[in-house]
Amino acid sequence: MSWLSWLLTLWPCSAPSVLLVGLVGRQLGLRVGLQVVQTVRCSRWGTSSVQGLFQDGDVVIGGLFSLYYQPPAIDHDFTQLPHYKSCTGFENLPLQYIYGMVFALEEINHSTTLLPGVKLGYHIHDSCQLPLWALQAALSLVGGDSTSCDRPVPLIIGGDSSTTAQILCRILGPLSVPLMSYTATCPCLSDRRQFPNFFRTIPSDTYQARAMAQLAIRFNWTWIGAVVANNDYGLMAIKIFQEETQEAGVCLAFVETLSRENTVNDARQAALTIQASTARVILIFTWYTDVRELFLQLMKINVSDRQFLASEAWSTSGDLFQNPSTSKVASGVLGVAIRSSAITGFENYLRNLNPSRRPDDKFLREFWENMFGCSPGGTESLERVDNLFTDTSQLRLTYNTYLAVYAAAHALHSLLSCPNSNSPPGNNSSTCLSPKHIKPIEVLQHLNKVNFTTPQGEMFYFQGADIPAKYDLVNWQNTPEGTLKLVLIGHMDGFDLLLNESAIQWSTGSNQVPLSVCSESCPPGTRMATRKGEPVCCFDCIPCAEGEISNTTGSPHCKRCPLEFWSNAKRTVCIPRQLDFLSFNETLGITLTTVAVSGAMVTTAVFVVFLYHRQTPMVRANNSELSFLLLVSLKLCFLCSLVFIGRPSVWACRFQQAAFGISFVLCVSCLQVKTIVVLAAFRSARPGAEALMKWFGPGQQRGSVCFFTCIQVIICIIWLTISPPVPQPDFDIPGLKVTLKCAMASVVGFSLVLGYIGLLACTCLLLAFLARKLPDNFNEAKLITFSMLIFCAVWVAFVPAYVSSTGKYTVAVEIFAILASSYGLLFCIFAPKCFIILLRPERNTKKHLMSR
Repeated sequence: MSWLSWLLTLWPCSAPSVLLVGLVGRQLGLRVGLQVVQTVRCSRWGTSSVQGLFQDGDVVIGGLFSLYYQPPAIDHDFTQLPHYKSCTGFENLPLQYIYGMVFALEEINHSTTLLPGVKLGYHIHDSCQLPLWALQAALSLVGGDSTSCDRPVPLIIGGDSSTTAQILCRILGPLSVPLMSYTATCPCLSDRRQFPNFFRTIPSDTYQARAMAQLAIRFNWTWIGAVVANNDYGLMAIKIFQEETQEAGVCLAFVETLSRENTVNDARQAALTIQASTARVILIFTWYTDVRELFLQLMKINVSDRQFLASEAWSTSGDLFQNPSTSKVASGVLGVAIRSSAITGFENYLRNLNPSRRPDDKFLREFWENMFGCSPGGTESLERVDNLFTDTSQLRLTYNTYLAVYAAAHALHSLLSCPNSNSPPGNNSSTCLSPKHIKPIEVLQHLNKVNFTTPQGEMFYFQGADIPAKYDLVNWQNTPEGTLKLVLIGHMDGFDLLLNESAIQWSTGSNQVPLSVCSESCPPGTRMATRKGEPVCCFDCIPCAEGEISNTTGSPHCKRCPLEFWSNAKRTVCIPRQLDFLSFNETLGITLTTVAVSGAMVTTAVFVVFLYHRQTPMVRANNSELSFLLLVSLKLCFLCSLVFIGRPSVWACRFQQAAFGISFVLCVSCLQVKTIVVLAAFRSARPGAEALMKWFGPGQQRGSVCFFTCIQVIICIIWLTISPPVPQPDFDIPGLKVTLKCAMASVVGFSLVLGYIGLLACTCLLLAFLARKLPDNFNEAKLITFSMLIFCAVWVAFVPAYVSSTGKYTVAVEIFAILASSYGLLFCIFAPKCFIILLRPERNTKKHLMSR
């Protein structure tokens, strides 16, 4: 027997039925011949389509609900038609959904504004949570029931699961029959290309996953564990959650899946993972039966300090928060719930239901027998009965069913309204569409355009297959009796999260938001450094480098301070950098000043000694005029070093280099002329060279010194005119203190000044070296040679030291070179002379000086 032949047994054989079978076969990819269709025996599969709730009307709306939760057993004998027993496990809450639909239809039938003159009927079937039974009932509804000659319904409210909704939509799609679900939440059903005939009054799971993500971001939970159903519901939700929280730095510590076929083992494994993880917030996207088993497993291992985030599938499950065995684990649950709304008059309607007034209502009869343990007919009443059926304090899926009926009614109202006329629907005008001739595709077209205000005052419209997302945010809180109660603590409207944080009772029992992070947030002054091989939420806190700051908690990087600022000791704020320079008040400045002043005083003392003994041979024999000029230039060299100390200014920067360059050129020029005179004097003693000394008389000596010095003066004038040194902070050197120095705008000018001094010094050293062995008891060329060796050594060492030093120590190096070379010249040239003048006056004679 073929599968298609089996499908044909699901409804009576009629012309519409044959057409529907062909459509079903095409959707299922089956190829059958017309002969097979015609020869198939007609019968019913089970009794589901017979048992139901029926009310005739001008327009009949179909309804599919899962009133039972235990599917029937099947006898797999493929030689005959499959035989099913009846479903068991009657549930009270789905019965409330059914009467929510009936109440809405009766309310509309009594309305004078919505579909006046048109009576709405209903054909409601139970699918027992079986997609194939739902398919049988749906095909029976849209094909017409031959047992009662009912007209095909143009619209069906139902599809209790996403799987059932997908199957029904694919089968009913070619017939353009709209299917409006109150529970199917799979995001896949929003695809209008695949499911153009699908609508729903419950938001897509995409939105509740986004709501969960917003809660995690709002409470700074960056380390979250997840337990999800091992199907599209759980896996799709966790994927969306990750996408929404990725940029906010939220990481999943683990993802455990629960399968219906292995719930106990999977729940035990998930409980152990939760116990071992450092995540304190656990996200759960699965059914309430799975959660119940998970909570039982957590109770066994005494894990009761986790904060759970609940999806709408279990966030309002009374079976969980009213269960004493799991209340310890479940305390503080924060969940997203299907939004609830009050339906005026619905509670009275439910409590006034009685099978005696509805003899054909088999659903109500079974409920009554389960409730009161007897057949209807006595004095039983629902007035004082409190259970899930009569509880209207939080109508969620019931309200979704109620909205679906009103959406269908408004689509029909728009469809049946007379064009270009004020005539209401249902009148007999020839220009108006008759309710008996309604086509499903017309209802589908008008459903896409519905826009109305509900009796509760809310705007209702479809965005494709979906409605604007609205959720309740609920919290499971402890009561004085030791049980848990469901408390509304906020709403989710679209992307707007409205939350009363002060009303939340967390799993810890306090109002303090629990902390769930892999690593504590880095304090200001540090930055996050991700650990290799671990999620981005797990990191170390690294102090900011010098000159960088982070002034916020959890900063991913440090910011560099502007040039004029530097980081404080804690690296939390940029503070203005302090100007630093070599001052007269610090130890180094005082030391250099003392050495410079001492050198100037010693030079002055030598000058006084030479002046006092100017008539002695020692002074006169060594060209006393050049000696006095040399002493003056040395004193200027000592004093010019003082110009380098103190706060640099525009004129100080210009004067210090000029004073330094000119003073040393004057000094070296004097030594060079003295050396030339010594050489000339000895050369003139040779026969035929008497006229040589006339070129080196006192005038020529003074002129030579002046000439050599003027060259340096010209170099300094050009340098300081074109590109003089200027005071400028040296921001290139790191640190809170920034050196205020005389920046060399032109390195060429400074190099020429030093180069000219070096040229004269080398020339003087060469000449003095040539004259060092001239026959004389006191040959001054020897002293000049030693002094110039020291001078050149100091300035050769100065260049690399000057280049490598930083800050104010650059200035100190230059001052040290000036003082060292000045002291070298002073002591090498004048110390031996002063020794003879002051301590060995017997040697201060012409005879002694001229002897070999």
